[in-house]
Amino acid sequence: MWTYPKVVAHRGGGRLAPENTLAAMQCGLDYGFRAVEFDVMLSKDGIPVLMHDPEFGRTVAGSGSVSNTLAQSLTQMDAGSWFDPRFSDVHVPTYEAVFHFCQAHGIWMNVEIKPVPGFEQETGTVVARLTSEWMSKTEHAITPLFSSFSLDALMCAKQSAPDIARAYLLEDYDPDFLNALQKLDAVALHTDHKKLTPEWASAIKQAGYGLMCYTVNDIDRAKEIRAWGVDAICTDRIDLIPFQA
Repeated sequence: MWTYPKVVAHRGGGRLAPENTLAAMQCGLDYGFRAVEFDVMLSKDGIPVLMHDPEFGRTVAGSGSVSNTLAQSLTQMDAGSWFDPRFSDVHVPTYEAVFHFCQAHGIWMNVEIKPVPGFEQETGTVVARLTSEWMSKTEHAITPLFSSFSLDALMCAKQSAPDIARAYLLEDYDPDFLNALQKLDAVALHTDHKKLTPEWASAIKQAGYGLMCYTVNDIDRAKEIRAWGVDAICTDRIDLIPFQA
């Protein structure tokens, strides 16, 4: 059963702010969203930060990689100018900063554990352990949902923070999806709405799992897949699709 929000702001602010930044989280909040999805990976010194790409060049200028850069340097990097010069003072945030921002504003988090290849187990362990620690020190903490394309990362998250629920991410249909969900003790499967079929949606729901689709940017498409049993959507169009759609 899906007990989480039904519409989630993709990477914080969708298309309206530089992704995976505190500015994006504020943008989503300004549009009424109290449910966000974002990506977390580890810096060279093992500090979780919000980044989608393991290599620089798209949202952070220059060459280099997250796994070869210290967190102190990462958090000084410009993560906003690529989107708009107005965001030139926006930097790569730590996961800790975003966690506390979301908790302070009553925002539910879908934390996608996005390990750099080769760091799957470490990333899952660190993100889960720290999340659990921060929650224990936060009054009235909102429990997030972990998700990942990495089975290994989610298994380590399960071991380190078994009380924080997990969702398995699949880009396309995998005939072994039920075994993976069972192994993880997952509560949901997340997938690309373009790859979802009514038959697959029915199989997921009949097995008792929640179902969220990314990245749904059309209200008619949202309604169509909802009719298939989809519980929630992740969207870039927070200006088009209402947070209570």
